[in-house]
Amino acid sequence: MANIIEIRDFSAPELDVYARLTENQLVNRADPDNGLFVAESPLVIERALDGGMTPVSFLTEPGLIRGKGAELIARCPEQTPVFTAPPEVLTQLTGFHLTRGMLCAMRRPRPADARTVCAGATRVAVLENVMNPTNIGAIFRSAAALGMDAVLLTEAGSDPLYRRAARVSMGTVFQVPWTYLPPERPWQELLHEMGFQTVAMALRDDSLLLTDPRLMRAEKLAVVLGTEGDGLAASTISDCDYTVRIPMAHGVDSLNVAAASAVAFYQLGLLSKSV
Repeated sequence: MANIIEIRDFSAPELDVYARLTENQLVNRADPDNGLFVAESPLVIERALDGGMTPVSFLTEPGLIRGKGAELIARCPEQTPVFTAPPEVLTQLTGFHLTRGMLCAMRRPRPADARTVCAGATRVAVLENVMNPTNIGAIFRSAAALGMDAVLLTEAGSDPLYRRAARVSMGTVFQVPWTYLPPERPWQELLHEMGFQTVAMALRDDSLLLTDPRLMRAEKLAVVLGTEGDGLAASTISDCDYTVRIPMAHGVDSLNVAAASAVAFYQLGLLSKSV
């Protein structure tokens, strides 16, 4: 029997996760074992549950307690609170319109070790200081669709479990293994120790074309993408094994990092695995 609670008191502390805590407060760096994140939409919640995430509570429109919402709620322990109210009340509470009518607060998992995440991987993406949650979500969606086995992020980048990032990813942040790179040592060294050749996506005179046979034949590749605007740091480019550019027409010299990732992942991930 679902534990359905009609919202009557906006100040109830159980609703803080949806109404008053910021994304950074949810992370709870001071007490990571009690960190939380919020999954938005039935599809994202479903993929989070499939990925082993632990639900804390739901916030939903009444109509979603039936149908798809009922299936998700039934997968959770009976005591899991399911807070409900009409859409206009939920918008007033959260400060935004619930585009898919359902949120779920979940326990934030401990980050895995990079070696564990990359075990068995032959194609990984490295995101250096990518800050925009929408781009993070789009990159994960492309990684899942286009043959990347894992995603590694620098600590300064946006959190894949931010609500917007997870929603834009369509829940693929719970399907593609990922973690943060350890800050205490150069990450290129770690990737080389794991047998990866590193490929910097950047515009330089010595850049290879994305279709270069050496890349297609490489046993293990790490595709390195940089932050919006400035791209990769010069030191990162010089420390990578290859520098690669995407051929473009009409004098266009660059793509948004999410668009570039899709092109690179298709060529160096999906296609190269079929060679």
